[in-house]
Amino acid sequence: MVTVFKKYKESIGFGLSIAMLFYILRWFEIRYLILSQQYDIYFGLIAFVFTLLGIWLAKQLIEPKTVWIEKEIAVPSTGPFEINQFEINARKISKRELEVLELIATGKSNEEIAEALFVSLNTIKTHTANLYQKLEVKRRTQAIEKAKSLGILR
Repeated sequence: MVTVFKKYKESIGFGLSIAMLFYILRWFEIRYLILSQQYDIYFGLIAFVFTLLGIWLAKQLIEPKTVWIEKEIAVPSTGPFEINQFEINARKISKRELEVLELIATGKSNEEIAEALFVSLNTIKTHTANLYQKLEVKRRTQAIEKAKSLGILR
């Protein structure tokens, strides 16, 4: 084995030196690429950071926000229903307006209420406007809800 090493000593030496030169050349080539392309690498890293920042910002802006709406709900009592006469007197609601309110609560239109009470459509509109003002509401559904919470309707 020693004789083989001595025989090919020169060839092994040349092979190792060529390998070392290739290694050094490759190292210089990679270093040259990094130095010559340093701006591209730098801009690529900046682009990557801003892409991540854009994704995070988009998620923050698009994500729905939770909004809590508190609403007071009147729970009916278990006993028999009694009309709150005190509220009716305090708000000065007439008997005819109370009849109109009860018919509104059944879901009837102004025309149907006018036919049921044998009055004109303008009279029903006047009673409805008065009810809205006395109950401090703007819509039929609000009037029904407020009347129920005050104990005026079932």
